[in-house]
Amino acid sequence: MKLSINDFDFLDSFDDLGEHYLDSHYKHKISLFSLKINANDFDYQNLQDNLLEPMVNFSLSRAVKAEYADKPAKLSKKAREKFIEYVRNKGELGELILYSFLESHLNAPKILSKLELKTSTSHYVNGADGVHFLKLQNGDYQIIFGESKTEVGITRGISNAFKSISEFKAGVNNKGAKKSGLPYEKSLISDHLANETFSDDEKQFVKSIIYPSRKDNFYVDDAFGIFIGYEMKIEDSDKTLPNSEFREKIKKKIKAEVEGKFSHILKKITQYDLSGHNFYIYFLPITDLNKNRKLIQKGITL
Repeated sequence: MKLSINDFDFLDSFDDLGEHYLDSHYKHKISLFSLKINANDFDYQNLQDNLLEPMVNFSLSRAVKAEYADKPAKLSKKAREKFIEYVRNKGELGELILYSFLESHLNAPKILSKLELKTSTSHYVNGADGVHFLKLQNGDYQIIFGESKTEVGITRGISNAFKSISEFKAGVNNKGAKKSGLPYEKSLISDHLANETFSDDEKQFVKSIIYPSRKDNFYVDDAFGIFIGYEMKIEDSDKTLPNSEFREKIKKKIKAEVEGKFSHILKKITQYDLSGHNFYIYFLPITDLNKNRKLIQKGITL
């Protein structure tokens, strides 16, 4: 099954600051990114432009995209309608960025996104922020459930993400309702296969990784993809630096901020008894988080 994203231009929005593994078995992977810098400021316009195409692929099912393949204006309009009014939901942008990283960086095809299940712009669906799958080198598979948080504080974002994952795994959302969790999410995937333009073989494949049987010659494990967007403060004095010095200083600051939270991540994995799962965690700092998040969301939904 192919990636739903059409190109990898999204990754052109960033400088890749490297990967880290938090355990000796290479199960908990941290990926650090910095937005491209232009004249000592993060280039949010570049990110906004590079999110336009992923937004369509994230928001709409393959079936809807196929139906409107020769009507790009209507297709774009339908995708924008799926986005909830930008000032009301700070999670929406994080979901889109996580989807884009999982597809373009991890090469994990989307099976289903939360937005595809929204029946109107005032209706939310509890559960994961998206479901992807990843084929491993040994032939086994992982189903990756997404969780995104955009918080002013990086520690709070990490804590809330793992709390949500724990509740999701337990099958109880933050309101105590039981219509959430791994079994419920897998049933949603199965129920919505008919809405996708999968071939019969692809549908059978998706069903096989959702509900493995004794006939299969591979194993499937549940994993989690996490996006943490957090607020970074930049001193006015730093903005006067030469451009090359500013870039290097910001990159070092990002690495120090995130690396300083590695022990907190491991603490949360242990606290919630999640050590058996693989984690793919993406961090991205944003200045003036609430303002710039809203501006980007507004820009891609106009």
